[in-house]
Amino acid sequence: MPRVLFLDEPTSRLDSASAFFVIQTLRNIACEGRTVISSIHQPSSEVFALLDDLFLLSGGETVYFGEAKMAVEFFAEAGFPCPKRRNPSDHFLRCINSNFDTVTTTLKGSQRLREDPTSSDPLMNMSAAQIKTMLVERYKRSKYAKRAKARIQELSNIKGDVVAGSQSEARWLKQLSTLTKRSFLNMSRDVGYYWARIVVYIVLSICVATVFFDVGYSYASILARVACSTFIITFMSFMSIGGFPSFIEEMKVFYKERLNGYYGVAVYILSNFFSSFPFLVATALISGTTTFFMVKFRTEFSHYAFLCVNIFFSIAVVESLMMVVASLVPNYLMGIVTGTGIMGILLMTCGFFRLLPDLPKPFWRYPVSYINFGAWALQGAYKNDFLGLEFDPLLPGERKISGEYIVSRICGVTVSRSKWWDLSAVALILVCHRLLYFIILKFKEKASPLFKDFYAMMTSHSQHLEKVPSFREITSFGSKRHQPHHSLSTQEDLDSARQ
Repeated sequence: MPRVLFLDEPTSRLDSASAFFVIQTLRNIACEGRTVISSIHQPSSEVFALLDDLFLLSGGETVYFGEAKMAVEFFAEAGFPCPKRRNPSDHFLRCINSNFDTVTTTLKGSQRLREDPTSSDPLMNMSAAQIKTMLVERYKRSKYAKRAKARIQELSNIKGDVVAGSQSEARWLKQLSTLTKRSFLNMSRDVGYYWARIVVYIVLSICVATVFFDVGYSYASILARVACSTFIITFMSFMSIGGFPSFIEEMKVFYKERLNGYYGVAVYILSNFFSSFPFLVATALISGTTTFFMVKFRTEFSHYAFLCVNIFFSIAVVESLMMVVASLVPNYLMGIVTGTGIMGILLMTCGFFRLLPDLPKPFWRYPVSYINFGAWALQGAYKNDFLGLEFDPLLPGERKISGEYIVSRICGVTVSRSKWWDLSAVALILVCHRLLYFIILKFKEKASPLFKDFYAMMTSHSQHLEKVPSFREITSFGSKRHQPHHSLSTQEDLDSARQ
């Protein structure tokens, strides 16, 4: 918590009991050695008793600055004592706020005061402006003003920072741990963030596993394995777009807290990834375990581990991509449309609908397919599934078809590169998306004041044009052929004829 806390009317729109407990909490914070500075709106007598110091301003001039309990004495010395059983704060406002002149006039006009026109109450015989002038002059010569000036001079002579800035905010690791815990708690409580998607992943995994159940090693299973791997890696990772509404809401909270300087952009991005890590792992394990053992891709554990890690990175990349989209679009609808369009492009260039070597070179092959996570993840999935296996030929008696031949000739994937290199490329794309997300947030943070200044300049320019006579609205004059209609009773000739 910062050493100095500024608050703007923290008790507004609260009932008296709630306002009391809010100020009591602030007083406890002040008792811990922190400074609490707050404007307050018409405090009750119980709330006023909790204040240590009071600063009264009227029209930019200091009426009183000192201990709150001594303010009543100051007003009494100035000739404006607070009546018994009246809230001191109400009395102070009555003295220095010109809006109460109307109240005084109303009271003077009442039947009770008309019977007794002479009143000893100075508030009834003087305006708020006169009272304020007397109080301001009285305060300048008072002991309270001398004490305030002496204290200010004493603080001015202190060398260095009075409040250490390094102690006013939490350490980086503390910020990271706190944000990670809070984000994980929000993700756990929000059904639509991950739980609903996990249920959908379970259902889809069971569907895929039953459709491709025990696919085998026949010639027809080659196309089935290719289709199954493509659906698991690309279409199932496409489901991560469902978390976009939650990203939008999270961004709103981030912008507010970032403006208050609670934490940095890097801490926010890392905490988001760490908090989502258990859910992504659970999703990858559920999908990978269900499909791998029911489809019966391979029997080795290393191939099972590769499939789960490949699914994990693919889902994480799509989530990072949706975060980038969320930071650029103005609303939820635009985000869904933009995200769906980008995913459609990635699906077209992943190497399934058209082989990677057959893609047009100028744009789709270079660079789109190289920055497409689906292309790298799918290449690794093909190698993980086919390399080292043999499949039955189309016609009985012919040589069996090796997995290397299927990967290189049928799938159009080079086998000289290890599947772990393909997986590393997917992880690198994930890091690049997170870095791009960081750069966009930092750029918006730096550029936002410039855009606001530009908008203010354009607004002032348009207002200036409205004052120019040539840009004012020209009053139209009707022609004689189109005179306004009048009622019959207002027409003089008809009235005279009627007489």
